[in-house]
Amino acid sequence: MSRNFASDNASGVCPEVMEALIEANHGHVPSYGNDSLSQETALLIEETVGRACEVFFVYNGTAANTLVAKAVLRSIDSIICPDTAHITTHEVGSVVNATGSKMINVPSTNGKITPEQIKAAYEAETYWGAHATRPKLVSITESTEWGTVYTLSELAAIKATCVELGMLLHVDGCRIYNAAIALDCTLAELCEHIDILSLGGTKNGLMFGEAVVFFNKTPADGFLHVRKQGLQLHSKMRFIAAQLQALFTNNLWQKNALQANTMAARLADGLAQCNGIEFHCPVETNLVFVTMPEGLAKPLMEVTPFYPNGPKPDVYRMVTSFDTTEDDIDRFVAAARKLTL
Repeated sequence: MSRNFASDNASGVCPEVMEALIEANHGHVPSYGNDSLSQETALLIEETVGRACEVFFVYNGTAANTLVAKAVLRSIDSIICPDTAHITTHEVGSVVNATGSKMINVPSTNGKITPEQIKAAYEAETYWGAHATRPKLVSITESTEWGTVYTLSELAAIKATCVELGMLLHVDGCRIYNAAIALDCTLAELCEHIDILSLGGTKNGLMFGEAVVFFNKTPADGFLHVRKQGLQLHSKMRFIAAQLQALFTNNLWQKNALQANTMAARLADGLAQCNGIEFHCPVETNLVFVTMPEGLAKPLMEVTPFYPNGPKPDVYRMVTSFDTTEDDIDRFVAAARKLTL
């Protein structure tokens, strides 16, 4: 079956993860995460992120983000996030539905916001006292929805602002592995300033499964019940744990993310030589955003499918995956060059 640039969710399961699933499919074990594999994987994640933490496995990223908010917020509270954040644009209002909390969307630059913007949003909301909500959580995405990354110093600065204002920092890490490769750092370094992490997996080779990681014990209290009430307590938890264990064994997460990032860079290098194609934002991870005439986009989509990034067909998104090959890239770039001569 052919590959495409529609999404890293379109890719299959990486072989090592599939093997781990098959290996886990033997015998009977305790359910609901009480098996040894689930417990070992939680410890492996703790070792990888380099900090004491509590790990809870869930099915998907939207659930992870939503249940984090449910654990932390009351209906009188609010979340400050970029206006491009998945949590506010593509999760069908799940956080608001689950918590009644307000989303304070901050205008972003290439998907990123600054400490100054966070503080300004906080002050604008709290100025009205009892007539407004209490900002309690900052939620950002690493890497962002535009494929850009927060540097380690930027994360530290945002965390310092959260501490100053009495807020927690949540990171949607659906592509945190790609960010780590882009920054040439460890996951421990990336997680140093985070309070709560939605740890991805599906976009980096898993069949399904993510994890909520609490570095701050207070909001973790009661999360076992929050997860169950939120319909995310997998009875056969070992099959989520097995996949994540494979991802964190023998540096598989690095191998997969490096391949995706490298192929995106190769794609960007090739498209840069094509007339009429411009880059909408820097290419830092495995997402490539370009502008091109609609008349060029349509025939290129027939070569390798990709999507407009919204209802107006002016910006297009191309996503590479752990299994994207040089041949996939070169065939597409050759077609683009031929069409732009």
